[in-house]
Amino acid sequence: MIDPIRDFIEREGLLVLDGGLATELEALGCDLNDPLWSARVLIDDPAVIRAAHRRFLEAGADCIATSTYQATFEGFRARGLDAAATTRLLRDSVDLAISARADFLAGRPASPLGAPPPSNRAAPPTPAPRPVPPSSRPPSPSRPPPLVAASVGPYGAYLADGSEYRGDYGLSAPELYDFHARRWEVLAETEADVLACETTPSVEEVRAYCRLAAVSRRPVWISFQCRDGARLADGTPLETAAALCDAEPHVVAVGVNCVDPRLVVPLVRVARRATEKPILAYPNSGEEWDADAKRWTGPATPMDWARSAAEWRAAGADGVGGCCRVGPGEIAAVRAGAASSQKTVT
Repeated sequence: MIDPIRDFIEREGLLVLDGGLATELEALGCDLNDPLWSARVLIDDPAVIRAAHRRFLEAGADCIATSTYQATFEGFRARGLDAAATTRLLRDSVDLAISARADFLAGRPASPLGAPPPSNRAAPPTPAPRPVPPSSRPPSPSRPPPLVAASVGPYGAYLADGSEYRGDYGLSAPELYDFHARRWEVLAETEADVLACETTPSVEEVRAYCRLAAVSRRPVWISFQCRDGARLADGTPLETAAALCDAEPHVVAVGVNCVDPRLVVPLVRVARRATEKPILAYPNSGEEWDADAKRWTGPATPMDWARSAAEWRAAGADGVGGCCRVGPGEIAAVRAGAASSQKTVT
């Protein structure tokens, strides 16, 4: 098995991840107030997804995640789509990211966005996108091509009730395996470099993902949603979950995502005690998700993204980026801060 994460890190010293795809889609005018969330745009306006990917690449991201976090057979079936249509959309999501990468590497201009379809583009719920600072490392023949990660959201993302921040599914690992298996099979057959299991709040879901990784024999990263600096959302010690991943050779990296930035350093240190595999850290802005109101609330954590990225890297993170409410501007700062720090690659 090729390990694209370690290969990239060993060559470049670090991996800069993208930010919140849904956040950037909103900034580009998409209305995501929908159970399908960003997966809705796969149906209504896929060109905007490619534009969002391109903005993160221009900001310096070494890895972009597809728009499949909330894309499931069950969710699309509720929208009236059959299995063949869902399979096509899942594949299209990977193709969009690969296409954005190809255009970026070739230096082709970003495609202009067309007129917004009335069903999808309302008045932007977030401010217009800010100019993207130029990457400190423009495309060059010596730079490895950015990776494409096929995003796999947790069962709680399908429920769309905020349970990915609690992990209280009441489902066993075999039941979660069955839920994820059809989408996993499709994504595993695409040209994505890695499957990214994100915002994982439950140790039973970790077990399901490890089994899926072993069966598919595809490189996978598993990133955890944590309630504090030491435990998953369901209360399982992070060290326990990271050790499960360490024992599965096809899980090539572990991480933490969509956590408050203030939790990153302790979480990275805990994870490092359980594994020598690369560790990825991509927190949100520090705001909290209100599942009833379907919006982010509270203040963002005051922070200097460049300085914080350097601190996360010094603590043991091999890949750094952002999640919800983190845009290309912050990713450009992350690249600048992480690249200027010194860290020995594990």
